[in-house]
Amino acid sequence: MSLLEVKDLTVTVSGKEILTDVNFTVEEGEVHVLMGPNASGKTTLIMTILGYPNYQVTEGKIIFDGIDLQDKPIYERAKMGISIAFQTPPEIRGVKLRDLIRIAAGKEPWDPLKEGRETLATALLSKVGLDPETFWIRDVNVGFSGGEKKRSELAQVFAANPKLMILDEPDSGVDIVSLKTLGFDLGEYIREKRCAALVVTHYRHILPYIRPHRVSVMCNGRIVASGDPYEMFSKIEEKGYCEYLEICPPEMKRLVEKEER
Repeated sequence: MSLLEVKDLTVTVSGKEILTDVNFTVEEGEVHVLMGPNASGKTTLIMTILGYPNYQVTEGKIIFDGIDLQDKPIYERAKMGISIAFQTPPEIRGVKLRDLIRIAAGKEPWDPLKEGRETLATALLSKVGLDPETFWIRDVNVGFSGGEKKRSELAQVFAANPKLMILDEPDSGVDIVSLKTLGFDLGEYIREKRCAALVVTHYRHILPYIRPHRVSVMCNGRIVASGDPYEMFSKIEEKGYCEYLEICPPEMKRLVEKEER
């Protein structure tokens, strides 16, 4: 049985159909890469899986760990084992990173009167390459660099001990050193915990670290191709989406026709 199964999924946002008849699966322990042109529906698919109310399922189902997610609110889906690291993590003033990591793990904020030494957040911050003494007392993501925000998100996701991690462009906005650290930590966690991952990315740089099993390509709100990640990445980088998929998105088609005229 698949850990995540998306069946014939059609989704509207503000009355406009964004996803149409989407089908794909993520197996237990599988690293599944999702890619595609901008505005192809990747974010809509992620938000629908998470249960954001603005994304209305008009047809189809999302099954997670054998349970239909229809009518399940975001917090219940999180409790079931779905966690996300956002592409652009928000700043949260007044909330300490240490405490948010503990809350993600189902613990209370640290109270030195109850727990003389904080160990949970400290260990996770160290794991993702953030100095605990520097970062645990700081407000979440306030004044953080791009790479520090990504590492902060990873610490929160790791704390939740998810069955499925959704990683929205974990390699965007980070330098090569941060990318290596993020990639290594992700790959190590996935293999150690046998955690499944759905990774949205445009680039191949993170692939050697996370060792993906499969890639699916979205275009115009549909899954249009699936296969071997390394082979497909190489061909798409060489040819571009339109030529490789033999599909031309409407906006691109209009530009091509305009140039031809």
